[in-house]
This record gives sequence, C-alpha cells and structure tokens, in this order.
Amino acid sequence: MRPTGLTPVKPSAPYVTPAEGRGAAPAAECDVSVLVPAKDEAENLPLFMELTEAAFRDSGLRFEVVVVDDGSVDATWQVLAELAARYSFLHPVRHRAQRGIAEALRTGYVHSRGRVLVFYPADLQFMPEDIPRLVAPVLSGESDMVTGFKQGAYDKAFVSGIYNRLSRRLFHVPVRDLNSVKAYRREVMEQLPARPDWHRYMIVIAASEGFTVSEIPVPLYPRHAGRSKFGLGRIPVGVLDMLSVWFELRFGKKPLLLFGMTGAALFLLGFVVGIAAIIIRVVADIGFRPLLNLVETCVIVGSVLLVGGLLGEQIAGQRAEVRELRRQLDQLRAGEIAPAGTPPDSGHRGR
Repeated sequence: MRPTGLTPVKPSAPYVTPAEGRGAAPAAECDVSVLVPAKDEAENLPLFMELTEAAFRDSGLRFEVVVVDDGSVDATWQVLAELAARYSFLHPVRHRAQRGIAEALRTGYVHSRGRVLVFYPADLQFMPEDIPRLVAPVLSGESDMVTGFKQGAYDKAFVSGIYNRLSRRLFHVPVRDLNSVKAYRREVMEQLPARPDWHRYMIVIAASEGFTVSEIPVPLYPRHAGRSKFGLGRIPVGVLDMLSVWFELRFGKKPLLLFGMTGAALFLLGFVVGIAAIIIRVVADIGFRPLLNLVETCVIVGSVLLVGGLLGEQIAGQRAEVRELRRQLDQLRAGEIAPAGTPPDSGHRGR
C-alpha cells in the first residue's frame, strides 16, 4: 500500500521505493544514507548531487542520497526526476504538502538503507565534501552520533548562540552546536519521538538514551541560491520546543513524579493549614476566612494534580507501547523480522 502523500521516482538502481513501503529486501547493503530535506531547492540540487558524487568517489563507501521534496512549489520535483535518471545513488521521495524537516527526516529514514544516516540540507551552506569526515567517527565506532560545529560567519549566529547556550545549560550535552549537520547510527532514529521541529534536539534525545555524541568543525558558506526558510517567528517556537523537550526527558516517562509530588505537597499544605485553622478556632475562638479559602484551594488543586499525574502515567504507558509497535513496524517494513505465523526459514520479505 502506498504511503499517503508520498510520490516516488522510479530509481535507476535497485533501492526500496516508497511504493514498496520498504517491504522488499534491500538489493545491496549500504554504508551511508544522506537524508536531504528540500523545500524549493530546484536551483541548488544539481550542484549538490554533483558535489556529493565527487565527495564519495574515492571514499570506498557504499552510499545513497534520499532527497525528500517537502511540498515544494517550484520545479524541485521535476529537477529530482531528471537527476534520478543521471545519478543511480539518488532516490527522491515527495511530500505533496509541507510537513517540516522532522517529518522529512522520518520519511527519509523509512526509505533509506544505510547503517549510518546523515542529515544534510540542500542549500549548500554545508558542502558535501565534509560528509565522509562527518561519518568517519560513526563508521569506526568512535561515536554513535556526530554533529558539525559551524565555522564561519552567518546571519543567525546570535540567535543560534543563545539557543545553544540555553540547551547546554538545560541538557548538559558535550557539544557546542546542536542545530547543524549530523551523522548518526540508524538506531538513533528509533528513539526519536515523531514530533514537529524536534530534529533540533536529536543530539539531546540521543544522549539521554545512552548514545555517545561528539562534534567536528564544519565550514559554513553563504547559501548558493534561493532564500532561507528561517524567520523570527521560529524563535518563540524554538524556546517552547526546548521546554517541551526538557519536560519530556525529565518527566515524560514518569509524569507522576512531577504532578504527584506537587499535588501531594499542596494536599499536605492544605491539611496542615486546616489543622491550624481548627486550633485557632477552638483555642482563640477566632474564625479566619482566608485560611479556609487557602485550605480549599490547596486541597482542590492538589487533588487535580494527583489525578492528572495518574492519567499521565496511563498515557506514558500507552506511548511506550506505541513506540515499541512503531519500532517493530519499521523492522517489519525493512524485512528484518517476519510477521507472526511466518516460518523462520520461509525467507519472507513482504511485498
């Protein structure tokens, strides 16, 4: 069954097409899959493919480039169709509507075959010649994930600096630049929540799951063509995403730790204040209405938080089950596991 909203281009070399849903076995093993989200990048893609081919020519690595056209309104899809006929390593996939970088990376991951995945933009601010250097520590086993530390002047340096400093303070990750090109083991994608814009926090989430992370300097160049998709409106969204990721990592698996403890504290405070109000009433014969209001507020809010924490625990359990099902589904699509009831020696790969 064809995934909704995805359109494949028939490749000139064997690979798993979107129409096959990754059910067929890979035609050949692949060392590196370069995942390239592209939104209105028709002018940049021909040079990007040319430079990528040159970068891998003498590397000895088996590679592929999966370009995800994320709802482009220019000639990006037509250009990709022409380039796919020229470059056997290119596998285009299309989102008919824009879904964002995080969803484009998820789509690229599903339709890739590499042991190591690389997130690389198509705007040529990062040159493909640096990809082999980026993937080398992952392929050698020195690190599970490598990010590029941007070298050079660029327009968003001030905003990026604030974002990186806040992220390091909140998450204590051992890298200086979180929002850059990345190379990572395929297993890292299995741990990432499918949330919009959370690709910026791949390093943070991977580190929290026990993956080793490192960085190397990568030169940054002016955009080759087109215009940046980044606007000032992304700043508050980025801050809210940062807080959301922090909450997810701190309390996402055990929400009762936050809501339950806070609710219990308020409930206890209400109980103590209630006892104090009763003693004052009995001993001094003084009724103090604000104390009663405080007791009511603490008990009601504390009870709501306790119930919210218990519901959060149920939701966290459901999310864990969904994450495991998604992991098994990805393996099933890749042909790594057979459906229930399939004999182990049947060679079943799906259709």
